[in-house]
Order: sequence, then C-alpha cells, then structure tokens
Amino acid sequence: MTMPFPSPTGPAAGRTDVFLRYLDYFRERVVWKVSALPDDELRSSRLPSGWTPLELLKHLRYVELRWIVWGFEGQPVEEPWGDRRDDRWYVAPDETRDALVAALRAQGEHTRVVVEGHDLTTVGAPGPRWDGAPPASLERVLFHLMQEYARHLGHLDIVAELASVPADE
Repeated sequence: MTMPFPSPTGPAAGRTDVFLRYLDYFRERVVWKVSALPDDELRSSRLPSGWTPLELLKHLRYVELRWIVWGFEGQPVEEPWGDRRDDRWYVAPDETRDALVAALRAQGEHTRVVVEGHDLTTVGAPGPRWDGAPPASLERVLFHLMQEYARHLGHLDIVAELASVPADE
C-alpha cells in the first residue's frame, strides 16, 4: 500500500515538510506503479518515444542524484548521466526492478537528509551541474524535483492504464 496523498489542508511543520511529503509521495507512487506492472511490461514500451517503465524508474533516481548530490551539494558524481546511453534512457539487461527501486529509495533517503540539514534559502555549491550559471537555492531545486516527479508519474499512469493495471491499490 502506498502512502496517502499529502493533502494541502493537512498540517505541516513548514515548506520543507511540504516538499518532503510530496517528494516521498511521488517517489512511492512511482514505485507502486512499476511494481504493479507485469514483468513483460517493464522492459517494453507502449509509446512512440520508446521509453520503458524501468528506464523511467532509473531516470528518476538519477534526477535526484544530479540535482541534490552533483548540483546542490556540489559533490563529484562518477556518472551523473548514468541513466542514459546514446542520448536516451537506458537500463542494462542485468538491472532488476528490485535493485532500481532500492536505488531510488536510497537516493530519496539521501535527499531527505540533505533537505532536513539545510534551510530552503541555502544556495547550492558551485559545480559542473549548473553549466556555468549561478547555483540555485535548495527550494528551487526541490520545486524542480517535484515537477519532474509529478510529470513522470503522469506518464507512468498512462502506461499503466494502457497495460490495464488498476489505477488504485
């Protein structure tokens, strides 16, 4: 069972709490959707663009890695674009749903630790992620992550519907 939607009327300790609740919700909803898909749907695409549900799952883990670790923290990341090959999302044949889910959740835990350790107005460390532009604040990074998750969860909703997976748990 996934966590409940973070209602806008529910009490929150502040904006940080709101961001973390929504990110946790979107992340777990993606996990639930991918976990509900039959194995034969995980590595095939129902869309003209050709992406697969496992590729989307891996991509979202790397989105958090790029924006939080490589971007905001300014830490070196050996392969910041490790979710891509030949200018498209890529999952190796030996990568499994369970391993990709675990990596996404671990990245989410790291994001939580970073966010809880900083004020939303804190500006990220300079580094290659920013491509020469000034680093963004943590709040701007989190807003970007939220829209990325929400957009891709919508994509995954369509794929699950095409695969005839029930909309609710």
